[in-house]
Amino acid sequence: MDQESPSQPAVNRNEFVRSLSTGLRVLESFSAVEPKLTLSDVARRADVSRATARRMLLTLVHEGYAYTDGRFFELTPRVLGLGQGYWSGRGWHELLQPSLGELSGQLAESCSAALLVGDEVMYVCRVHTRRIMRIDLALGTKLPAFATSMGRVLLSGLDDETLEERLRTTERRAFTARTVTDPHRLLEIITAVRTDGYALVDEELEEGLRSVAVPARDGSGRIVLSLNTSISAGKESAQESLDRTLPHLLHSAAAVEDLIRSLGEDVGRLTVPQGL
Repeated sequence: MDQESPSQPAVNRNEFVRSLSTGLRVLESFSAVEPKLTLSDVARRADVSRATARRMLLTLVHEGYAYTDGRFFELTPRVLGLGQGYWSGRGWHELLQPSLGELSGQLAESCSAALLVGDEVMYVCRVHTRRIMRIDLALGTKLPAFATSMGRVLLSGLDDETLEERLRTTERRAFTARTVTDPHRLLEIITAVRTDGYALVDEELEEGLRSVAVPARDGSGRIVLSLNTSISAGKESAQESLDRTLPHLLHSAAAVEDLIRSLGEDVGRLTVPQGL
């Protein structure tokens, strides 16, 4: 007889809630590939009768976890809140890794996420494909916000007075011949980022490096973090890089925003790399 796993203890028949088990199977019937299912689809996937599937689905609809147009059922973003207890005890890296992994796979480029910490961006998640930069970007790495795409996106979330003061007082050294260091010009660029909804930095932080970044906001519209992808500047024009990456970045940011909003106030409990 196989030894019983300590993480999967036997459940006494009197302690097993069959309806809960059935409801979980119904939830698991939906996937990213097939987000909309008919009653028959769910009954087949969950291995339950149509009557049982109908009761479960209508209960989910009543509680706000699903929506139906009368024929198809689909889950609503509220299901993300079911994982709130899990995510609130974990860090940004665990939260963002699935979305960034998918984004990196779509673009075949390295992708990252960062928070604004003072005058710098701090990397809280990164999916690496190939090395473009000379420095090694690990969790917790900090870079000057004014010269990075994620930094400019995050700075665009500040009010005008705070942004002007930040740009005036921060150290603004030129990393390459293309680095913009003039505070007035930087203010113009970051103001444009607010309108455009993205930032593109082309060989300002390092020669040969281009990056595109977009914001991720919480339920109040505040920019919480930024997502970006890093590109070799020699493989295509800046406009080609933007056209190729921006739609995927925006789609990934929308998914991350759903996660952030599902956490509500608990988003502030997400941890950052230890020791920072």
